Amino acid sequence: MKLFIIGGTGKTGRELIKQGLDQGHSITALVRNPNKVKLNDINLKVIKGNVLALDSFEKAIKEHDAVLSALGHKRFIIPTSILSKGTINIINAMKKHHVKRLICITSLGVNDSRFKLGLYYTLFTIPVILFFYFLDKSKQEKLIMNSELDWTIVRPGQLTNGKKRTNYKHGLSVGHYVLTKMISRASVAHFMLNQLDVKTYIKKTPGITN
Repeated sequence: MKLFIIGGTGKTGRELIKQGLDQGHSITALVRNPNKVKLNDINLKVIKGNVLALDSFEKAIKEHDAVLSALGHKRFIIPTSILSKGTINIINAMKKHHVKRLICITSLGVNDSRFKLGLYYTLFTIPVILFFYFLDKSKQEKLIMNSELDWTIVRPGQLTNGKKRTNYKHGLSVGHYVLTKMISRASVAHFMLNQLDVKTYIKKTPGITN
């Protein structure tokens, strides 16, 4: 398939690119700094752009089979709208060029999974440290849900840099109210790419943990 990957220089994004190429997909990666992409492959095209600047990537999204978004943000304390504003541009570009399939990563703890990242995140990390980041994630999810795309929102537990596993748990009831469940970024990328071939979670929000 022809895949358009957003957030390709992040840790999950790099896994999406690597595993996607290993599976034989043709990939276009949208990044702000192309020098951070260390992979060289005949099936990989890297374009410089910014999700906040629609003109920088809108035409490039044309004729792709799916968009996979691993868009993130590193500044958690101050108010941010990068995820939501960037997602508006992604949706508009996909709509213009008739690309229907969107697979986007957010997190357990967002919207109707609010308490499923464990007590530590529910009572401390999200309200004290990640409040604005999770607020923006909530807006991002709602924008996707209200779109006409064939979307899947993937909600992982706490992300780690562990090895890829294929026996992870996934589903609409995944998560824990007390314990913080974890999942490797490599496993999340594996799950996201698997959604290209199945319709189980179209217009749904599966969680994923070890």
